[in-house]
Amino acid sequence: MNDATRGTGGPGDGTRAVRAGLPEPVKHEPTLPGPVFAAHFHLPGDPTGPYTYGRDENPTWTLLERAIGELEAPGRDDVEALVFASGMAAISAVLFSQLRAGDAVVLPDDGYQALPLARAQLEAYGIEVRTAPTGGDAQLEVLDGAKLLWIETPSNPGLDVCDVRRLADAAHAQGALVAVDNTLATPLGQRPLELGADFAVASGTKQLTGHGDVLLGYVTGHDAGAMAAVRRWRKIVGAIPGPMEAWLAHRSIATLQLRVERQNTTALRLAEALRERPEVTDLRYPGLPDDPSHKIASQQMRRYGCVVSFTLPSRERADRFLDALRLVDDATSFGGVRSTAERRGRWGGDAVAEGFVRFSVGAEDSEDLIADVLRALDVTAD
Repeated sequence: MNDATRGTGGPGDGTRAVRAGLPEPVKHEPTLPGPVFAAHFHLPGDPTGPYTYGRDENPTWTLLERAIGELEAPGRDDVEALVFASGMAAISAVLFSQLRAGDAVVLPDDGYQALPLARAQLEAYGIEVRTAPTGGDAQLEVLDGAKLLWIETPSNPGLDVCDVRRLADAAHAQGALVAVDNTLATPLGQRPLELGADFAVASGTKQLTGHGDVLLGYVTGHDAGAMAAVRRWRKIVGAIPGPMEAWLAHRSIATLQLRVERQNTTALRLAEALRERPEVTDLRYPGLPDDPSHKIASQQMRRYGCVVSFTLPSRERADRFLDALRLVDDATSFGGVRSTAERRGRWGGDAVAEGFVRFSVGAEDSEDLIADVLRALDVTAD
């Protein structure tokens, strides 16, 4: 996929990730300036200029937002990116800035676990919430009259994929906006704005930054009015990232392509190995040619992600398997350089079997990680 990812002739993903958002070079200045911790700025006279108060703008955010915009929509000058304190802050900003009492929104019923919390709050504000599965483009069936369509593809944790362009075209024909949660794919795996979405939203906590040490979210979009409303919501609720988090995120993006290539390659190899295990059922990875989502994923995704999901025969077997792993942390979240896995049923809220495992492939050597997984399956066999 390396040269093919260059698209319209611009730089490759590795070059873009390494250089994204960097300021013009200035003699004796760092190539990536350190975090700016100012709460206020010198501001004599009228309040003009880019930086007035720390809740509104920050130079460290500016560079990070520029970097994210260059990854989500390379070559476009009409796309704005806004960073937030977390992925849920970014999600909430789009939902609550674009919807009013009496509006209808379509959400996936198999999406991120915190979406039901957002649904309850939306309904409390008098907004109608409809849901449908991601797979089979089922959200089309409940789209009529909606103000906003929220897509999560691949879905978390089930890894279903829907046709973003088809859904976006249908939504726009009815006057609805479209937001795509791009967390699992990252901009190196999928570019929702190029597929017709109005917003690309993601948790930067996951693979974008990749080290498990930053909480961050972002929204990108090309409609100036819609993004102004998102920006205003950020100002009202103060859901802003700290400058240190923003700086760490920008620093981490430089290695995104390196991490993604290793993690995606290993994820496919792991999925292929798991396919041969009789105790593993409901194996999902969009990169597998026989995965139900592979056809549409191969049409709109440039890489298939680092998450593999599968089911073991029971809750007890899954717990024993996770405990037997030596190179994998039993932890929530995904996308980090260290592999993690968890039995998702322990949280409640996901419609998954008790033995369902969400496995996030890290940057360990493929041979070592796969050997560890197969060993753990062997030693925990019933």
